[in-house]
Amino acid sequence: MAVLADSDTRWKWGTLTAKRIAPRDIRLDGFLLRGRATPTARQLGEVGVRADSLREVTAAEFLRAMDEEPCDVLVLALVGGGVQAMLHGLRGVWQDRPRRPVVVTGYVGVVYEKLTDGLLLRHGADLVLANSRQDAERFRAVYEGVGADADAVTEVALPFLGGDPHTGGHTPYTVVFAAQPSVPDTRTDRTYLLNRLVEHARRHPEREVLLKLRSRPGEHTTHIEELPYQKLARGLDLPANLRLVYGHMGEVLDRTDLLVTVSSTAALEALHRRIPTAVLTDLGIREALGNHHFVGSGCLASWDQLDAGHRPAPDEKWLARQGVAADGTYATAFDTARARIDELLGRTGGLPPLAPYYTPVTAPGYLPGVLARHHLGPDGTPLPGAPAADRDPGPVRRIVRRTARGAYRHGVQRVAPVIRRMGEL
Repeated sequence: MAVLADSDTRWKWGTLTAKRIAPRDIRLDGFLLRGRATPTARQLGEVGVRADSLREVTAAEFLRAMDEEPCDVLVLALVGGGVQAMLHGLRGVWQDRPRRPVVVTGYVGVVYEKLTDGLLLRHGADLVLANSRQDAERFRAVYEGVGADADAVTEVALPFLGGDPHTGGHTPYTVVFAAQPSVPDTRTDRTYLLNRLVEHARRHPEREVLLKLRSRPGEHTTHIEELPYQKLARGLDLPANLRLVYGHMGEVLDRTDLLVTVSSTAALEALHRRIPTAVLTDLGIREALGNHHFVGSGCLASWDQLDAGHRPAPDEKWLARQGVAADGTYATAFDTARARIDELLGRTGGLPPLAPYYTPVTAPGYLPGVLARHHLGPDGTPLPGAPAADRDPGPVRRIVRRTARGAYRHGVQRVAPVIRRMGEL
């Protein structure tokens, strides 16, 4: 089995999904698509899943690997445009093969924007995973609405749910604010949230208050973080019971008594474990924030309410529709996907060629640009010449590469360092 990912979050989703849907014990070969958000070794290690091999590649290098190295199942853990580009590229790579791998893709969390655009860019994979019953219904409706085959839509759950259920308060009682890189995206709003967190810690000196950060300075995630909370907190007189922390979300949730966020997927992780969870309404309930997804959840609350001791109680019907299997059914959430993969792998004569909805006929003004961003031509074949990520990085970057190459490790595997624009180092 192989996984291609383009960010830390998608690496987490892709590798954990691979483990969940694998019909048996498997070899896992990992590929990191070189780009702005290629994860560092620390970010990879935080996921807690080790691949048997791990390489950083361009689109052309990955397609070459898929032409030369066999696998049964390929998980594309990419942004929608990346999935579309790989589907067209792989169609050409595998066109003369009697058998090809099963291709799986999906979303890393809550789907609250660009539903139609993202889904049509993912169409053509053998399985398009939906993380909940609600998503599965929406996905099928979109595909059927444009006359596309919806058979690939397969209901599963988020692959990183788990952990022991919350059974009572810790000592000290711990409040965790799960930060997001780009929600909200203005200095005013992010400063407001930070100040309210500081105020909550001061109002409740008996509590431990944690600001859970996504990335360290210089690292990148799926979404660009222009105003990291670390930077906003500089110079503030933080109370002694407020700390900024990194690390695996599951380990942080092990000691959490109240999870607070704007719209992070961490809310679903917490709800799965029966941890009281608050989705903030201070900045409004708006599509731009993503917290509109939680309408009907019973979790919407403001800092004023939380300061006063409010503990939201989730709606059980809402949880069930969101794939939050707090009722114990999570163990079977991936059975349908595994059975589907077994059936596809066992088909006599192999699988038909990949058939994305977008083609030069259906989207002549859109598809070429999507493919070109990955240095692929209109037919999905790599364009001549090296893409920007492969060109000579210059003497300074070459020195940085040589210095860093020995330091970046993931388990026992060596990972080539990512050299970003000099202003981002």
